[in-house]
Amino acid sequence: MKDSIIICLCAVLLLTLCSCGGASTQDRPNVIIVMTDDQGYGELSCHGNPILNTPNLDILAAQSLRLMDYHAAPMCTPTRGQLMSGMDAARNGAINVSSGRALLRPELATMADIFTENGYNTGIFGKWHLGDNYPFRPEDRGFQETIWFPSSHIGSVPDFWGNNYFDDTYIRNGRREKFEGYCTDIFFDHAMEFMRRAAREGRPFFTYLPTNTPHGPLFAKDEDIKAMKAAFAESEFSDMEPGLKDRLTRYLAMIRNIDTNMGKLDEFLEKEGLTENTILIFATDNGSTHGPVYYNAGMRGMKTELWEGGHRVPCFIRWPRGGFTPPRDIEGLTQVQDILPTLVDLCDLSTPAQADFDGMSLASVLRGESDVPEDRMLVISYSRMPVGFNSPSPYSQSILTRNGAGVLWKRWRLLEDRELYDLASDPLQQTNVIDRYPDVARKMRKHLYDWWEEVKNIANVPQRIVIGHERENPLMLTACEWLDVFVDQQGQVRRGTHKTGYWCLEVAEAGEYAFELRRWPKEIDIPLMESGTTDGAALPIATARIFISNVNHLALDEKRPFGFEGLVKTVEPGEMSAIFTVELEAGPMALHTWFDDKKGETICSAYYVYVRRL
Repeated sequence: MKDSIIICLCAVLLLTLCSCGGASTQDRPNVIIVMTDDQGYGELSCHGNPILNTPNLDILAAQSLRLMDYHAAPMCTPTRGQLMSGMDAARNGAINVSSGRALLRPELATMADIFTENGYNTGIFGKWHLGDNYPFRPEDRGFQETIWFPSSHIGSVPDFWGNNYFDDTYIRNGRREKFEGYCTDIFFDHAMEFMRRAAREGRPFFTYLPTNTPHGPLFAKDEDIKAMKAAFAESEFSDMEPGLKDRLTRYLAMIRNIDTNMGKLDEFLEKEGLTENTILIFATDNGSTHGPVYYNAGMRGMKTELWEGGHRVPCFIRWPRGGFTPPRDIEGLTQVQDILPTLVDLCDLSTPAQADFDGMSLASVLRGESDVPEDRMLVISYSRMPVGFNSPSPYSQSILTRNGAGVLWKRWRLLEDRELYDLASDPLQQTNVIDRYPDVARKMRKHLYDWWEEVKNIANVPQRIVIGHERENPLMLTACEWLDVFVDQQGQVRRGTHKTGYWCLEVAEAGEYAFELRRWPKEIDIPLMESGTTDGAALPIATARIFISNVNHLALDEKRPFGFEGLVKTVEPGEMSAIFTVELEAGPMALHTWFDDKKGETICSAYYVYVRRL
């Protein structure tokens, strides 16, 4: 059955690489992609920031080709999936930041797969956010060296409990390991060590450095906080409301630390003789989380929004030996999906015969041989957070819809098929002119409808975590993968948020499986009913229930088939978990769990379930 698991298809696809590549491995450039988290277009001093100074990023911008109308998605995961696949979020499966909708389809070849198959050493250092379990982890998707943390941020539900940006425990090559230092420093330092080894082995490298900063929680180093406090005191915002000023200080302090590390990265490349033949790309994953309250570079909107400030972000590309034009601004609509096909051309990479990119190669644009097509039209698509849903619903906001998208064309922005803005006369997108320009709206709507016809049958197909596979057995399921329900913050677990959900799974091999239902993760080992911390809530759990659908199964404890109601166990005071042993056939399934009180009323589902094929 293992050979039938869908992830294996990726390896088969990669074996069919076309032989179009001509350059030897030694001649190919190294590639570094640095992507920061929640840093907006305006959070650079070269873009006019009135408080923050980013000297190293400013130098990089001055040395680079700068994509001036470059767009990501307005949320973390869709951008990252589009970067790794070169495909729209609606086609690659990663349409949301959690709720079971952040999983990149396992049959797709990723950027790391392609670089690996072309002889590169590949490594990721930081935030992945495209799946925490097999077959979605970075080590399953082409990365040979991995230091990463799960889900959306340090401190998410699947993250090691209590991580706080300092001296944290991350996942290194499949195993949890404790590190010393500040998160961003750790990721940059280990990335540079990885690149040093590759270079001394004579191998080109692909390094993906997606920082978790400046994503909240807003934990920064003291030296950076001190510097930003001084900058605030001398700025026009010195009298800002104290609470807001403190949050913004910490947010900008994290970006200051990123800038410091970018300077160290440049020094490393120079010292190792790698600058000339290394493609260095700097970009951010979505719009600012703080821009609208102080400086938004002349745009409206922020992260999670379709206005320009939600998805227009910086993108700098530098390759001294690449035959690029001198550093300049490049106009025309570009997007994150363009990066992979561009690198395929720049690095002369062979790709799977089935590769089907939605982005376009910008190689000829960077070399001054052509311009970005003036008539290019783009779609920005992503699903929204399922706010207000305490249980799964087919009408959750996390379901991708046609009318949730934005269409970009020249100076025009058609948002949610109901608002049209002309950026030339209205850069702050204050006036909806959809009735004034019906021909423009009609042209853009046709593009939207044609796009939706292509993606509608695949856009909302859930991706399935595989259980019982030798690559990850046992494994930990967490509430962040409940389909269409949002629980992805350790604070929600501490508070005992009253939500229920289920996991979409694939059974790799038939056999006996143990499901251990827990409220708290194993590393803190707190009884089910107890609050655990001073800010936690005790839960009056009396029974645990489990129900498995879609496959043939037998409850081994009772040696009888599941009843309609599933299986129930009494929970005694002091118990850490409730364990159910079940016999499963291979195939797709859905796992439902509940914790109930003495009256039989449901409190929540198990936030953590540890699964082992026995």
